[in-house]
Amino acid sequence: MRDAKVNRKTAETEISVTVNLDGTGTHDCKTGVGFFDHMLDQLARHSLIDLTVRAKGDLHIDDHHTVEDTGIALGQALAKALGDKRGIRRYGHFRLAMDDAQVASALDLSARPYLVWNVDFPTGKIGTFDTELVREFFQALSTHGGITLHVDKIHGLNSHHIAEAAFKSVARALREAVETDPRLGNALPSTKGAL
Repeated sequence: MRDAKVNRKTAETEISVTVNLDGTGTHDCKTGVGFFDHMLDQLARHSLIDLTVRAKGDLHIDDHHTVEDTGIALGQALAKALGDKRGIRRYGHFRLAMDDAQVASALDLSARPYLVWNVDFPTGKIGTFDTELVREFFQALSTHGGITLHVDKIHGLNSHHIAEAAFKSVARALREAVETDPRLGNALPSTKGAL
């Protein structure tokens, strides 16, 4: 089983994340931030990665620490579950349409974190959720998961649709990248001999 659990505790948040890369997309995410839970559910469902998240954060201040630290813990859990990355496809990409929004994502599980983020939102909030936190989550995920991640908004009018298209697009790219490649066997998908 390619699974992992990460617990992260700071003065601002207490987070537990469990992943199973070979799951069916079951999800149980409770962070105290409703819209973010909805996005994490989408990430799990469309990546087919089973995901459980429990987060307690300083929400009396704002959602920032909870969202960012969840991204950190999830990135660490993904890296841990991938292990030495033998036999995985490594790369993934997906261009996803959701109503008015279209978002393209491409990623490399390279252990070289880098985020390219070309996504803007027409509003600063989705309900009470700050749209700038979408980027903060993916920055933390990329950095702590060792993922080169490019996310590009092709177009979109509705902030909720744009954010959801981003999460779903990344999820589908991640699904492709973590899958085992039957032609690769137990080899590393790298000429360097290490990832």
